[in-house]
Amino acid sequence: MASQLDQIRTPIRAEMDAFEPRFREAMRSTVPLLDRIMTYIVKRKGKQMRPMFVFFSSGLCGGISDSSFRAASLIELLHTATLVHDDVVDDSNLRRGFFSINALWKNKIAVLAGDYLLSRGLLLAVEHREFELLSIVSDAVRKMSEGELLQIEKARRLDITEEVYFEIISAKTASLIASCCATGASAAGADAETVTRMHDFGLAVGIAFQIKDDLLDFDDSVKTGKPRGGDIKEHKLTLPLIHALGKVDAEQKRFIINTVKNHSDDDARVSRVMDLIQTSGGINYARQQMESYRKKAFTLLENFPDSPYKEGLIHLVQFTTDRSH
Repeated sequence: MASQLDQIRTPIRAEMDAFEPRFREAMRSTVPLLDRIMTYIVKRKGKQMRPMFVFFSSGLCGGISDSSFRAASLIELLHTATLVHDDVVDDSNLRRGFFSINALWKNKIAVLAGDYLLSRGLLLAVEHREFELLSIVSDAVRKMSEGELLQIEKARRLDITEEVYFEIISAKTASLIASCCATGASAAGADAETVTRMHDFGLAVGIAFQIKDDLLDFDDSVKTGKPRGGDIKEHKLTLPLIHALGKVDAEQKRFIINTVKNHSDDDARVSRVMDLIQTSGGINYARQQMESYRKKAFTLLENFPDSPYKEGLIHLVQFTTDRSH
């Protein structure tokens, strides 16, 4: 999978290589403890797909500039801040297979480190007068917070409808990918209509990405790092489950809800819920929805001229929706 992503990255390889030291510089602190934490964060970086979306979008919409690098750094700084805070909220000790900041330095320091990352992102934008980029990314962070809180509120009662599900994932997951594509376009000097189109493209990709994440919970053939049925064990209402709740009879619905609420550690009950989701068409329905949003994303790219950047975005979308983890 890494080699596949490396191949997709080819048109922007030079920019991605140049991005890492710029991002590290944007995080630098004169406080030794804080600088150690920032160094640790950089060393455990993930696939860096968000900067890829920024650079591909900039290349597609006019060209990659210094502003594109600032857009990528801004998104990574604010997103990393939300991840550090999420680990505190979730009391999580691991992030991407490494110890989380709160596991190594405790909650108080982790919260302050997240605040620092947030401030660095804000200052990076303000110092270079990148107010449009700051507006786009700040709106995404607001939506992410609202999406998380809406999910918490609804999950308590297990009354998430399909409409609410899409509202949650649009805000919680898709808004960040949308901001990557919109800031990439804006950094390239694109007009407002093009920036909006790229935002809509990223939103469709983000929704497809999250539905794919839901589907991975039902696939025995992939290694996701969590047991099959892990979302049910974590009381998560995914699209296959929501669809199934609308298709099964009253007794089966009570069984599913009771299992998710009160018996999510019972492997036999969870397995039966998984079977009910399968037989009710929940998995096929979610797969169709994912394909629909992926097609919408591709349609939004059609009017752009062919280029290595357009091809790169198409391959990146395929990668995010065909992935095995």
